[in-house]
Amino acid sequence: MTPRRIGWAFLILCLLILGCGNEKKKLVFATDTTLIPMSFIGEDGKIAGFEPDLIGEISKIAGFDYELVSVEWTGLFGGLITQKYDAVIASVTILEERKKRMAFSIPYLRSGLALVVRRDSEKINSVKDLKREQLLVGAQLGTTSYFYLEKDPAVQKKGYQAYGHAVADLIKGEIDAVLGESTGTLYYKNQRKDYFQKIKMVGEILTEEYYGIVLRKTNPDLLAKIDTALKQLLKGGAVSRLHAKWELGKAAQVPALD
Repeated sequence: MTPRRIGWAFLILCLLILGCGNEKKKLVFATDTTLIPMSFIGEDGKIAGFEPDLIGEISKIAGFDYELVSVEWTGLFGGLITQKYDAVIASVTILEERKKRMAFSIPYLRSGLALVVRRDSEKINSVKDLKREQLLVGAQLGTTSYFYLEKDPAVQKKGYQAYGHAVADLIKGEIDAVLGESTGTLYYKNQRKDYFQKIKMVGEILTEEYYGIVLRKTNPDLLAKIDTALKQLLKGGAVSRLHAKWELGKAAQVPALD
């Protein structure tokens, strides 16, 4: 190859490299699509819900392109740490233990744990009732609900891969109660009224929990962009409008900015 041709080839290679470098990277956000109306697969096969809408609003302000992928709850944090995706938005409670390994955005919702029983049940109104009567309570593995039950060895518990599986067993009479996020019953209220007529929430909300978007600690720039966008959305009322759109009611509340 002549020097002139080598020069042209080098120039073309440089332009290709520069062109690739200018391409906008699409971020990947993971969500658990079993949490209707927080995040679920709609009739059109697309991911829908409060959290998909929220990340869409955040992206407009923060100025990034993104893809939302459905991941089972048990794979969310491992996939984030191994860089399969850039962030998680899946009703993840902000916990000090989790903050040791991962970074969290400012809170976008306040929720808590609540007991669900069969509608005809009259003897269960608290975890104390479950212990006294030696009854069996279900909860989703790897969640704050199951962590809560694990703290008391006197509670008879059964772990499930999904909250919905526990509720199905509750209705069939295989367990006596289900402990989960107070937002969990919203799915049945809005999507499965046949199930909702067979269950009820009892007692007080047991904990005060806050949901945040989860990122790797090695990505502070993205965290800063998300926090800035969230503050704007919370202050401007956009989060409250999404709360009303998806009928979250008293099961979850929009937190006030400090």
